[in-house]
Amino acid sequence: MNNLNSVLIEGNMVRDPLIRSTPKGTQICTFSIASNRFYRHDSNLEKETGFFVVEAWGKLANTCSIQGRKGRGVRVVGRLKQDRWTGVDGKSHNKIAIVAEHVEYRSDFKKTEEAPLETDVLAETAIFEQEIEAAGESIEELQAVSF
Repeated sequence: MNNLNSVLIEGNMVRDPLIRSTPKGTQICTFSIASNRFYRHDSNLEKETGFFVVEAWGKLANTCSIQGRKGRGVRVVGRLKQDRWTGVDGKSHNKIAIVAEHVEYRSDFKKTEEAPLETDVLAETAIFEQEIEAAGESIEELQAVSF
């Protein structure tokens, strides 16, 4: 049987990412994610929050240090890594972290005092479609870009 070590987690960054380098110059970016889980207990909706440490290496580390910031929504695909060591007190310690292989960020929206009404969004979409058609381009030619 083959072993599987794969993690997919979504949440918000708890603090700004920290970037550092190994003695050989490889970049490492570490950040923490808070991920909420909602469930029903009796008739109440309960919330459980888990905090997870994520490490990104190399080019991904550089990207994470630039794109990431406290509070930003993030989705991480990676694997679990367990570090074990013996402390100065002679006790065994261990730490589990997620090593990121792929990181996506939620869109950055500027907060305004009032959120636009759904009818305003529909009106803006209709105006945008009219402007595209007037420019001679078809809407099908436009594609969303995701990272």
